[in-house]
Amino acid sequence: MGKESKSRGFFGWFLVLVILALVVGAVVYIIKKKLDHRNDNKPTPVPGHPGAIDHKYAHALEIAMQFFDRGDSALTDGSEAKLDLSKGLYDAGDHVKFGFPMAFTATVLSWAILEYRDQMEAVNQLEPAQQALKWITDFLLNAHPSQNVLYIQLSEYFLSLTFLLQKLRQVGDPVTDHKCWDRPENMTEKRPLTQVNASVPGTEVAAETAAAMASASLVFKTADSTYSSTLLTHAKQLFTFADNN
Repeated sequence: MGKESKSRGFFGWFLVLVILALVVGAVVYIIKKKLDHRNDNKPTPVPGHPGAIDHKYAHALEIAMQFFDRGDSALTDGSEAKLDLSKGLYDAGDHVKFGFPMAFTATVLSWAILEYRDQMEAVNQLEPAQQALKWITDFLLNAHPSQNVLYIQLSEYFLSLTFLLQKLRQVGDPVTDHKCWDRPENMTEKRPLTQVNASVPGTEVAAETAAAMASASLVFKTADSTYSSTLLTHAKQLFTFADNN
């Protein structure tokens, strides 16, 4: 009677262990299936070597990069302050170089290069993108000749939309500019220039310019470490200027 009772006890515990193992296995299987299903629905990660290249979109990117290209124009911009501000971008169809949207363009272009570097390189558009970015950052560096000075164009102060636009302007007179519908290669109007500084600060344009330089410094960190360091130094100086003023 005692042996038979022990046998039943061992069998009972064995049965419990088997059932428990089956339950745990089932739970693990269900969780794994759910995780696999989630991963199936996730988009393919962007970083890394791209897969098959769609030449239709590669060509579209090439054309988009050409948007930054122009012929020679405004080669004497900045000369009244003995600066070379001949680079940079015009705003929309205007001949004015607005600092805020130009710096924002550099910031966004920098992060696009950082995020999609491998894809751009695969379709031979990484170098054009970097050249387009450097065309802007060269301008921004030259427009920041000392720690608390950023050159802009600011000819009038009055509380209106025009004031807000001029406060962000780097080079050019919008009143004269908007009367002229011509190619920038052919423009002859004056290109007035002024600056923001500790006495007359321009916090927003200075801060966005700092962001542009900081993000661009990451783009050039490997390709041109000296240029990258220069950008980062100017970014820190402009951020401090914007923060203190």
